[in-house]
Amino acid sequence: MSTTTTRGVARPASAKASPARPRRGLRGSSTFNFWLFTSPFLIGLTVFVYVPIGWSLWLSFFEARFTVTPSKFVGFDNYWQMLQDSKFTGSLVTFTVFAAFIVPTTWALSLGLALLVNRLRFMKAFFRSVFFLPTACSYVAAALIWKMSIFSGVRFGLMNTILGWFGVENIAWLANPDPPWYWLVIVTLRLWLQAGFYMILFLAALQNIPPELYEAAAIDGAKPGWQTFRYITLPQLRATSTAVILLLVIAAYQAFDEFYNLLAKTTWGRPPLVELYYTALGESQDYGEGSAGAVILTLLILIVTLAQGKFLGFGRGDDK
Repeated sequence: MSTTTTRGVARPASAKASPARPRRGLRGSSTFNFWLFTSPFLIGLTVFVYVPIGWSLWLSFFEARFTVTPSKFVGFDNYWQMLQDSKFTGSLVTFTVFAAFIVPTTWALSLGLALLVNRLRFMKAFFRSVFFLPTACSYVAAALIWKMSIFSGVRFGLMNTILGWFGVENIAWLANPDPPWYWLVIVTLRLWLQAGFYMILFLAALQNIPPELYEAAAIDGAKPGWQTFRYITLPQLRATSTAVILLLVIAAYQAFDEFYNLLAKTTWGRPPLVELYYTALGESQDYGEGSAGAVILTLLILIVTLAQGKFLGFGRGDDK
């Protein structure tokens, strides 16, 4: 054994500490930990998402009336039948118009709320919570409140009571498609439910804008208000605005709960998902045509989303 000398005294050299031995076995493996934590999510995603999607695509090529295990292959006949169905195509056209209206309205309202909350000097957390709280409400519960309390067709409804103060007769908000007052009920309900969530997204983006930009604009003579909003705030919110618009477009085509609970079994004002619900689970129980309609709706959402993202520059880096 080698020795070292300190002040003339020979001492044995300290042995080098042996490196820690890595843990062996599956429990010490990062791969095992990865699959341990992700496997429940992946299993649920496969069973409840990917398998139904694949099964729906498979059913769309078969004649599947009153059965989910068909044997007669019909090719694209189900797609052709759905494209010739005036109710289904009418629902697509109607809700394309609905999306064109509700998307910019929700975008403007949520951005306006975010700007107001961001400028508050006190109670900012309170108002942020108040505006965000409706997003925690169930669509079904909110639809029933709108239907039976606020926009009830009887004179005891809140809106009819207010209109009665000005001498306006009772309005059957949801009972008659002409005039289509039901759109006012649906739009106000959706705005109340969604605006708070997108307000939070805009508020987070506003708080990430460097204040130096506003200081430099003030030095250059930019007036506070519309000029700073147009040339500084709005360009800085481009990425968030694009994401919000894409989410709103997808949500508009996937509308189901409020329409189903507000309009019940009426034949007018049905969104695509409600129309597909009655096709697949109604009297005919045609799972083949219902699946084909679902594929058509998915492709439509995909095309609209890609076109919207291309137009708005989704994923494009900031201009240098």
